[in-house]
Amino acid sequence: MLPQDALFTGTQVNYYIICPTKLWLFSHFAAMERESELVQLGSLLQQTTFQRVRKDIIIDEKIGIDFIMKGNKLVLHEIKKSSKMEKAHVMQLLYYIYYLKKFKGIKNIEGRIDYPKQREVLRITLGEKEEREIEDILDDIRKVVEMKEPPKPVYKKYCRKCSYFEFCFV
Repeated sequence: MLPQDALFTGTQVNYYIICPTKLWLFSHFAAMERESELVQLGSLLQQTTFQRVRKDIIIDEKIGIDFIMKGNKLVLHEIKKSSKMEKAHVMQLLYYIYYLKKFKGIKNIEGRIDYPKQREVLRITLGEKEEREIEDILDDIRKVVEMKEPPKPVYKKYCRKCSYFEFCFV
């Protein structure tokens, strides 16, 4: 298990899955998302859905959960506008569950990714296999972030919509 102070944010986990170059740029304070219309649309979607719950729960400045429901289980919710980057969404939410389990001692947790525009909900649980995968990802993130220069970008079909596109391909 990694020490708590060596862990990363959920955004970094998400970006690692999408693109290591984006992860490196973001981690070295090139935060371009504030200017992105897509990010602004995502924020608007989050604000206008599930209006009766407290949102944006920040824990230890490492994870930012869209909202939490309590009952027999603690259920972490992430609101996403599209399932196109589903693997990144899943790994981000698994990381949140991992963090709460390992460093806050919370055992009975599950996650849900809400895609309101698609009217879909994806249920997420953390098993031993997923735990090992998260630990491997955290090791890989550390390696990327510690690089002196960003990894060479690999063009993917969604790159043109990325707020870092000009850093990589212009």
